[in-house]
Amino acid sequence: MEYKRKYREMDDATKQKISQTLRGRGKSSTHKENISAGLKSYWEHVPNKPTDN
Repeated sequence: MEYKRKYREMDDATKQKISQTLRGRGKSSTHKENISAGLKSYWEHVPNKPTDN
């Protein structure tokens, strides 16, 4: 198979161009709901920091 990219790493200039292109792009309501559900699931399993009393 022939891929466009040959390596995982990108130049900083390329990263900056991608960042500028994607800036300001919105997310659909279903995408926002899925992000919310994923974060809620993640934070359910992270314990609180113990207090020294």
